[in-house]
Amino acid sequence: MSCENDIAETLRRAGYRLTPQRLLIVQALRHGGRHMSAAEIAEEVHKVHPYVDLSTVYRTLDVLKRMRLVTSTDMGSGDVLFEWAPEAPHHHLICSACGNVDEIGPEYFRPLEERLLRELGFEADMHHFAVFGLCRACRASAEAGDDDEA
Repeated sequence: MSCENDIAETLRRAGYRLTPQRLLIVQALRHGGRHMSAAEIAEEVHKVHPYVDLSTVYRTLDVLKRMRLVTSTDMGSGDVLFEWAPEAPHHHLICSACGNVDEIGPEYFRPLEERLLRELGFEADMHHFAVFGLCRACRASAEAGDDDEA
């Protein structure tokens, strides 16, 4: 069964149809292989179907997010970026200085997730998010700069 058939069946079970516009949006994101803004997805869709509105892209992404087929993350660029939901959850470490993005697995956040549930009764959605800070290289560069000033 093709990925499109799988998606169509998933949408049908949730009460949605896989319209031609939705299919193009899904294909653009799923086969894009990267985080994409809604505008970038619309650009890809317009190559095949130039009459798909940006609002259709946003509505479709909203449906796919609620179904956990797509994740969205503010990666610090000013736009929310979307990604086809990976098989295994992952998170991003984003350097505020150089913009480097590294992926990390959920094991780093399981202790926090468990503690929030145990101590506060709060079930956190730890599916996909970004953590901003300084990468190793930028920290080393900043520390070397501090040493030069001393």
